[in-house]
Amino acid sequence: MPTAPTYPTIRTEIAGASVAKLASEFGTPTFVYDAAVIARRMADLAAFDVVRYAVKACSNLAVLDRIRRLGGLVDTVSAFEIRRAMAAGYAARGTPPPIVFTADVFDAASLDLVVREGVHVNCGSPDMIDQYGRLASGRAITLRINPGFGHGHSRKTNTGGDQSKHGIWHAELGACLARAKKHGLDVTGLHMHIGSGADMDHLAQVCQAMERAALEAGPGIHSVSAGGGLPIPYQSGESYVDLAAYHALWDATRKRLEQSFGHAVRLEVEPGRYLVAECGYLVTEIRAVKRQGDRLFYLVDAGFNNLARPILYGAYHPMSIVPGDGNANRPEHDVIVGGPLCESGDVFTQEEGGYVVPRRLPEAAVGELLVIECAGAYGAAMGSNYNSKPMAAEVLLLDGRARLVRRRQTFEELIQAESIPG
Repeated sequence: MPTAPTYPTIRTEIAGASVAKLASEFGTPTFVYDAAVIARRMADLAAFDVVRYAVKACSNLAVLDRIRRLGGLVDTVSAFEIRRAMAAGYAARGTPPPIVFTADVFDAASLDLVVREGVHVNCGSPDMIDQYGRLASGRAITLRINPGFGHGHSRKTNTGGDQSKHGIWHAELGACLARAKKHGLDVTGLHMHIGSGADMDHLAQVCQAMERAALEAGPGIHSVSAGGGLPIPYQSGESYVDLAAYHALWDATRKRLEQSFGHAVRLEVEPGRYLVAECGYLVTEIRAVKRQGDRLFYLVDAGFNNLARPILYGAYHPMSIVPGDGNANRPEHDVIVGGPLCESGDVFTQEEGGYVVPRRLPEAAVGELLVIECAGAYGAAMGSNYNSKPMAAEVLLLDGRARLVRRRQTFEELIQAESIPG
C-alpha cells in the first residue's frame, strides 16, 4: 500500500520541473501531468488480471497512450471516447477486449460504431440488449448489474440503488438473460459498480451480490468486473485504500465461481480517478488579492470551467503557493480561493452544498502562482467554454521533459462551429 501523502502548501517544482518555468512556457491555467505517477498507480493494481482504465476521468490522447503502453485496457462511455481510444493505439477487438463500451443507453452514433467496429458492449439496460441484439446476433456481451444498493463520497457519485439510473436492476437479471438468448447474444461477463469509496463492508456486499448474479447467469460467465471508484487521499494524513484486502475479497469470489463453473474467470478492475488524479496539477496565476469584510480572497485565472469537482461535489483539493521571490517562510492566513467566472459558485474552497470554507495558505501576492493538486481526474475532462473561456493547455512530464499534449484553445477554435445566418 502506498505511503500516505503529505501535501505541501509551498511548491516550486512538479516532478523536478520548475512550476514557474512551466507557467512561463505554457501560460496559465495549465494542467500538468506527471507520467511517473500513472506508472506507479498502474503497478499498484498488478494483482488484477485486467486493469481497465475509465477514459472519462482524463481522456487526453497522451494519457491514454501511456496507460496502453503500461498494459492497461480501457472502458469507454461514448462513441467519441471509443474513437479516442482507437486514436491512442487501442484495437477495437481482442481477447480480453481492449475497448469496452459501457452505458445505459445507445445513441445512434455509439450503436453504429460498436456494431461496425466490433467493440465489446457492457449493457446497462434491457433496451440496450434488444437494440444491440437486432444488429449483432452471435456476439458476446457483458451486463452491468445494479445490486440494489450503492456507496459514494457524494450523492452524485453513488451509482447503485433505486435512485441510480445505472445498471440492470438485480431482480431483472433472469429476464435480461432470456432477452440476450432470444437475440443470439452470449452473456460472457458481469460488471458491478456501486460508486466511489473503499468501505470494505460495502465492497464485501458487492462481492456477495456479484457471486449471486454470476451463479444465476451460469457457466457462460468468463469475466467479472469489480468496477471502479477506488479513492485517493486528497488531504495530508489520509490513507490509501487497502488494495491487498480489496483484491483478496474479489479474488476469493472469483475462485469460488471458478470452482462452480469449472473454468477460469477473469478478474477486472476499472479505475479512473485512482490512476490519474494524483498525476495532475492545475497551475494558475493569482490575479487579485482582496478582503470582503473579514475574509481574504485569492482570485485566480482558473475557474470551474477548468475544475468542476468543487462546485459539483464540494470536493477538496490540496493547494500550494509558488513563491515568486523564492521565500518559503511566509505567514499563513485563512483564504478563500475563487476563480474568474461570473458565478458566485466559482470557488475552489467549498464543501458540498456550496458552503464556503477558508483554507490555510501562505501569504501570496498578485502575479504569483497557485497550484491546485490532485486535479488529473475529472479536471480537463469536464472542462467547458463557460463565459467563453478557452480550454486550458495540458502538459505531460515524461522522462524529464515537459511536452505540450494539448495546446490552449484559441478564439477561432472556440467559435469555428458557429455561424450567423444571412
